[in-house]
Amino acid sequence: MKTILTNLGFVFPGQGSQSIGMLAELATDFPQVKQTFDQASSLYGEDLWEITQQGPEQKLNDTRVTQPAMLAAGVAVWRVWESQVSFQPAVMAGHSLGEYTALVCSGKLDYEDAIKLVIERAQQMQSAVPVGEGAMAAILGLDNDIVNQACQLASAKGIVEPVNFNAPGQVVIAGVTDAVNQALEEAKQLGAKRALLLPVSVPSHCALMRPAADALTSMLENTVLVDTSIAVVQNTDATAHVDAQQIRDHLEQQLYKPVLWVESITQMHHLGVTRFVECGPGKVLSGLIKRIIKGVDTVSVYSPDSLASAQLLLEK
Repeated sequence: MKTILTNLGFVFPGQGSQSIGMLAELATDFPQVKQTFDQASSLYGEDLWEITQQGPEQKLNDTRVTQPAMLAAGVAVWRVWESQVSFQPAVMAGHSLGEYTALVCSGKLDYEDAIKLVIERAQQMQSAVPVGEGAMAAILGLDNDIVNQACQLASAKGIVEPVNFNAPGQVVIAGVTDAVNQALEEAKQLGAKRALLLPVSVPSHCALMRPAADALTSMLENTVLVDTSIAVVQNTDATAHVDAQQIRDHLEQQLYKPVLWVESITQMHHLGVTRFVECGPGKVLSGLIKRIIKGVDTVSVYSPDSLASAQLLLEK
């Protein structure tokens, strides 16, 4: 018997949380992990589990590999959770690609349909901007409007925009490589504590991705989405949509609009969430959540020990 906790929210990471060897310990104890990856691999045409475990890292960081691999990782952890823990969340959200994971784990989107979507999504994103021509970078220690100013100062070199509002004082920018590099220099001049390029092969969530969004539209239109009891707060407007067409529209817009992560987590908190479980490799989202909402409980699940820790937290 599953118990829905109204104060429990699940979040799913996107690109950037991948690493060689991720979920290895969990896979040793729980066969669902490898089974979930095998499902994705059969549609992808290559062994995604082997790539995540053996690399090379450059291949794992290629968006065409990262996206289906991270979707499989989040769903795998969720399947382990469901098999071991009786508590279920009332609300979910996913960061960027993680939004697809949230839709699958909430029951709104079929897993194999999601794998097909993200394979196509990744391919269209990479086709829109060839490797090396676009970049993403994180800027730490500046207000949002100052980051925007840095982008405007660099815009003579091409498109560059703030695209991920991850936490107070942490914004990711994306665009043409030369413009992103210039914006980093401008940000440093404006007082940024850190400004660094990210290991991604495409400039997600900026205007350069509009062709990819257009190409994905027909596939999204033909994808079945169903209403379930678990709400999913979406990135582009920090709102939990019920209507299937609205969900599709925001998945399409997500490709070229910013990820409003601060607003999404704030909305989850407004909906009653005081305990957040990060479901997937790494602890990136947990760290961001602690900076967005003070005093909430966060735990990341990616191994047998972390699964046990999460269960103990919820049993308090």
